[in-house]
Amino acid sequence: MQEISLLRTIPYSDQQRWWSSENVAVVTGSNRGIGLEIARQLASHGLTVVLTARNVDAGLEAVKSLTCQEGLKVEFHQLDVTDASSIKEFGCWIKQTFGGLDILVNNAGVNYNLGLDNSVEFAETVISTNYQGTKNMIKAMIPLMRPSPHGARIVNVSSRLGRVFGRRNRLANVELRDQLSNPDLLTEELIDRTVSKFIDQVNDGTWESGGWPQTLTDYSISKLAVNAYTRLTAKELSRRREGEKIYVNSFCPGWVKTAMTGFAGNMSPEDAADTGVWLSLVLSQEAVSGKFFAERREINF
Repeated sequence: MQEISLLRTIPYSDQQRWWSSENVAVVTGSNRGIGLEIARQLASHGLTVVLTARNVDAGLEAVKSLTCQEGLKVEFHQLDVTDASSIKEFGCWIKQTFGGLDILVNNAGVNYNLGLDNSVEFAETVISTNYQGTKNMIKAMIPLMRPSPHGARIVNVSSRLGRVFGRRNRLANVELRDQLSNPDLLTEELIDRTVSKFIDQVNDGTWESGGWPQTLTDYSISKLAVNAYTRLTAKELSRRREGEKIYVNSFCPGWVKTAMTGFAGNMSPEDAADTGVWLSLVLSQEAVSGKFFAERREINF
């Protein structure tokens, strides 16, 4: 299969660039794969990057490769996004060390299915990591995001598999589809209730007859929730005054050659990271919020 290639450049002059080494970007789950590449590219653009991982040894090894071999400004801190105490401790460290952050990239995620596999054996772990971990990081980091005339950025790594109106995973419940896609009806309670219902039906063995598409995996439902929460957070933050803006978006990196896909993808991590880096650094006058992107193009949720 031919590998897809994208132009990995940020088309701004030195005068246009709003960031410097004083700006701090946090990338969760970034000791390998797409997260590591996002961290590398952000650091290559001159930012200070905080690389996080659950496994300390793996995280330190990744930082060593970026700092010693490539000379980039990268720090490490252990973080488990499924652990409330770990998130709290991380937030305290960020505040004490840097005074806050400017960019949050929620990349940490897991998937136990490869190819057309559709096991839901690890549904609770997948949803706890991919959705609840992302949500809890956003809630914890928003108070720490530093005011700026350029706005702070939250970028959530998601998937086309989590689109409400996707051709493959379209929800059978029309009312639920409409609620999840309507900003006026969308609430955190609705999102949580949707994933909880899925988990409950997985646990009691009724999910296949519960109105869910047969192709809908636990990974898909977790990313559907991430996309919905992206829109909800963007709406809640839209009332912020100038100088305190936070732009929140999600993106699909594609089918990437990483451990998560068994290295069977058609896109390299370098290319897959591109849209996430672009959303992190886009000029404020070009920034949008509450949108879903793939290959730098906005697509429908």
